[in-house]
Amino acid sequence: MLQPCVFNHVVKQMSFRRYRHYERGEFYVVGVDTAWGGTDYCVAQFLSKTNLDIPTVFHSKVLATEMTPRIHNELERIYNETGVKPVVAYERNNGGVAEIERLATLNRDGKYRIYQEKRNMASTDVTEDSVKLGWTTSSSSRPTMLSMLKEAIDNRLIRIYDKPTINEMFSFIVSQTSSSWKAQAEQGAHDDLIMALAIAWQLYQSEDAPVIQNPVQTYKPTNFMTI
Repeated sequence: MLQPCVFNHVVKQMSFRRYRHYERGEFYVVGVDTAWGGTDYCVAQFLSKTNLDIPTVFHSKVLATEMTPRIHNELERIYNETGVKPVVAYERNNGGVAEIERLATLNRDGKYRIYQEKRNMASTDVTEDSVKLGWTTSSSSRPTMLSMLKEAIDNRLIRIYDKPTINEMFSFIVSQTSSSWKAQAEQGAHDDLIMALAIAWQLYQSEDAPVIQNPVQTYKPTNFMTI
């Protein structure tokens, strides 16, 4: 259930807001919205698919190049504490492709997986991996991802602790353009936290925790000496 409450003790370090510890065995999917300066924020929403909550949010007016090493360190921390590889999707727009490549280079120990864009998302057809890494927000995918996130929030499926994220929801409006209606932040407000969360929710639909194969033990008969 979505419970728009904020814990009293929030750990703030290097633009991270943390609301609880990671748990052993948890599986995380991470949506990342990049920015290249100006008034926009770089944002990452860390969604626990296991517990359906968001324990960690990265939110800072830094360049995407500054954000990527911090996201890398957090992804490795998640793996070290949970024992499960998280999946991360950078938005490919706004220079995100270059940061995806940097993140792939940093992932030398293979402690996390970079999302491969899916074909046939939000359709009745079977989804399959494409060759593209990351998430593309387009005129066709944006309404779908925001609609699915709204449905999840309306049905109280996600537990959100982060007050700035909740505040963005209240400033998110549907406005009429020359040809259609568009959901976006009202004038003077931001939608970076919402877009990163919408990406994370799409990953929730398609990504599963890796299956850990237990080694098969073969029976070896003991050789007895006959007397």
